[in-house]
Amino acid sequence: MFIASLYNLKGGVGKTASCVNFAFLAARDGYRTLLWDLDPQGASSFYFSANAPAKSTAKKLFTHELSLQDAITITHYENLDIIAADISARKLDILLQENSGSKKQIGSLLRPLQAHYDFIFIDCPPGFSLLADNIFHASDAVMMPVIPTPLSLRTYEIVKHHFEEKNIGVEKLMCFFSMVDSRKNLHHEVMQQLYKDKRFFEYYIPYLSDIEKMGTHLAPVAAFAPSSYAATCYQALWNEIKEGVLE
Repeated sequence: MFIASLYNLKGGVGKTASCVNFAFLAARDGYRTLLWDLDPQGASSFYFSANAPAKSTAKKLFTHELSLQDAITITHYENLDIIAADISARKLDILLQENSGSKKQIGSLLRPLQAHYDFIFIDCPPGFSLLADNIFHASDAVMMPVIPTPLSLRTYEIVKHHFEEKNIGVEKLMCFFSMVDSRKNLHHEVMQQLYKDKRFFEYYIPYLSDIEKMGTHLAPVAAFAPSSYAATCYQALWNEIKEGVLE
């Protein structure tokens, strides 16, 4: 079982769209896949038309009133299940702190799923928090979409420093460029600068209207526009990620 979390310190960088598309592509490849939506905004759940099975599902998972297996719902796609978000996820930091503040609680929750899934993707809320550190420690890879701008460059450095400072394992940090505008010289310059850090995949996701249309179709790009350039870009990046994490 490989656990990959999609994370960025800031929102609006294509994190959720990437999480949804990677999970879909993994499932289409035949891997038993689970997406856990831990972002209170619930955008991943929205794209899959999924609702939490009970009120305060997120809270009940961490108070052991509900098992992780009972929180899982199937999607319309073969091999792909989801744990949908609900608003109680907003208070998970408080709950985690009350439960001794351990950074291993999410890992403990996921351990019983070892025999049931090949990939687990976690859609993380933005920001640094005890919840984020829990997710980082549980993950085999933390995949970070980065828009190639100077501000995102600063954000990347802050996240990398956090991993080093907290002894999380900076080798877990695997990044890719998102919302790239190939017409902008600045984007190309920042990309060339960051490629030197050896933490970025070669393939990237451009800024494309088909990705924005996911909210209209309530589906991954490859499901409603399989021949589109956006689908091709996600497929190329996913192939590179598979090679990187499964080698």
